[in-house]
Amino acid sequence: MPASSTSPPIWLAEWMQAHGISLWGAADVRGFVTPADHTGHRFPIALSWAIPMNPQIMASIQNGPNQAYADEYARVNGLINELSVALAAEIKDRGFRSLPLAASDRTDPVNIKGDFPHKTAATRAGLGWVGRHCQLITRSFGSWVRLGTVFADIEIPCGPPIERNFCGNCRRCVEACPAKALKGTAWHPGIPREELLDVRVCDQWKKDRYFQFHKGHNCGICSAVCPYGLRALKKKSDGRSRVRPDQP
Repeated sequence: MPASSTSPPIWLAEWMQAHGISLWGAADVRGFVTPADHTGHRFPIALSWAIPMNPQIMASIQNGPNQAYADEYARVNGLINELSVALAAEIKDRGFRSLPLAASDRTDPVNIKGDFPHKTAATRAGLGWVGRHCQLITRSFGSWVRLGTVFADIEIPCGPPIERNFCGNCRRCVEACPAKALKGTAWHPGIPREELLDVRVCDQWKKDRYFQFHKGHNCGICSAVCPYGLRALKKKSDGRSRVRPDQP
């Protein structure tokens, strides 16, 4: 979990450790429109975590997705959904409200988005920043991760949020995008998605060319070429990385 002046609840830290989650944190999402629970109430806190993808598989899709990537994508999303449901149940058992957010669930097909951006929770929890490829980049794993989110009303230290990007002048993902859907704009909190990505061009390109992989939901080229991911591939992974993403 990112550094904080106050420690998180021991039970939560132990839960994360028991489930092999090394990169996680809490986000203050007051001021954002979160999904509501069955009573119609929204949530002040989002617990966010990252599950790394297989780095060898990610490095293999720099020229386009393959079946191994599609299988890994489905496996990690399935794991995230299982963990989200389990964590939400744990929180409820302790007397708090909670709501899991499904991984990669496109609930608004017209605007091509889900109920809440996992990346918003992750950046506000201090896990990383959003790159020019419109994906979260972490120091530990680059952008080769999938994100989990559970909303709750527990009291827990949050953030600090990441409020700048660390991509510098790199445009590797923009240049690699075969659909030319990436705008090349540097991210900052609150920037509209449309200034980073033409989501309809991206979506149509995948459907036209990669429909065999989850009906065109998979590509991954922009993430595969990200230097932060390639750098992580070269590091010895011990599963205990707690590097703060706001460090240079």
